Amino acid sequence: MTAPRGTAEPPSAPPPSGGVTALRLAAAVAGALPAVVLRIAGVHPSPVAGMALFGLGVLSAALLLMWAAETARADISGPLALALLAFIAVLPEYAVDLWFAYAAGTRPEYAAYAAANMTGANRLLVGVGWPLVALAAYVAARRRGVAPGIGLREHRRIDTAFLGVAALVAFVMPAARQISWVLAAVLIAWYAYYLFRIGRCSETDEEELVGVPARLAALPRARRRCTTVLVFAVAAGVVFACAEPFATSLVNAGASLGIDRFLLVQWLAPLASEAPELIVAVVFAWRLRGDDGLGALLSSKVNQWTLLIGCLPLAYLAGGGGASLPLVERQVDEVLLTAAQTLLAVVLLLDLRFLPWKAGLLFALFAVQFVLPGESARLALSWVYLALAVPLLVLRWRELRPTARALAGRIEGDPH
Repeated sequence: MTAPRGTAEPPSAPPPSGGVTALRLAAAVAGALPAVVLRIAGVHPSPVAGMALFGLGVLSAALLLMWAAETARADISGPLALALLAFIAVLPEYAVDLWFAYAAGTRPEYAAYAAANMTGANRLLVGVGWPLVALAAYVAARRRGVAPGIGLREHRRIDTAFLGVAALVAFVMPAARQISWVLAAVLIAWYAYYLFRIGRCSETDEEELVGVPARLAALPRARRRCTTVLVFAVAAGVVFACAEPFATSLVNAGASLGIDRFLLVQWLAPLASEAPELIVAVVFAWRLRGDDGLGALLSSKVNQWTLLIGCLPLAYLAGGGGASLPLVERQVDEVLLTAAQTLLAVVLLLDLRFLPWKAGLLFALFAVQFVLPGESARLALSWVYLALAVPLLVLRWRELRPTARALAGRIEGDPH
């Protein structure tokens, strides 16, 4: 069964009142306040308490960033806006991961945590985030009596094409056992070219704002822009205040609780920083805007798999390390597994349809790694991803040409 394209949306709910909006903003600020106060006062709570308090600060900042980013769409339109705002939404993830890389310059053991955080965030996004959006879209479609599945618009080929190339290039990392400055330069330049191409796309997104952003977007232009900048500034301040103590608390909490610190950094930190973005994407899918929800996560995956990786060696160098961030055995396996997952995800999206069975496949493979967590299992799972990607690619062979043309900005129905 094919996915719907351009399904009519039911009447939208009115935005919250000004009082409710102010209350929600105040609640998010209140969630971040304890962490900021502790940071300013120089107080160092116990590792577990610090993990909870500073983690709540990161989560609150991510929520504020997401609201501000969505509100900004009232003044910025089109696929470029979605790409830029997807990047803004994951700034907390960048802050935590880059701090680990920076600290690794003087404490080599932190290099493992930088790789863990990066691979965990990327695998969560595809293995859990994409299926969650598909599940919300499926349930919403069944309730409204329309065909299940998400149909992506033609300009999403740009995201898919750029992610596909980045996925292939990423195999250089486990092969070289490091993230070199050369690879960093290539990936950063690739992301810049991606922004250039997506910025020239003339198709506009029809995404409708909901909740707090819907109310803020209804403000007069000058007041709206001032509010958006203020929320951005507050959220950015919280992120920079919480990133270092949250990362440190995660590592120390693992030791005090007897939990593998690598796993805490790999899964808990990305879950906190990615949660608001995932929630908003699911809401769009629930409103039969699966293209917008999955499109935002797809764009986020592009920037994390290019710009984030490219910035890690730079942070490592700034922290006193060398020009390349080294990878040890476990990190090599983690990066290989993440690259293989990314490649399969790209192949599944070549036909611009994300059907329930594709979401189920990605989630099932993601869950297997927790049942078989050993190093040999990670390597075997990498080969499973690649083995599935090959026949699926053969079945979608005709989709390669329009996808490759998207790298040059040639999109069907788009004159740019």
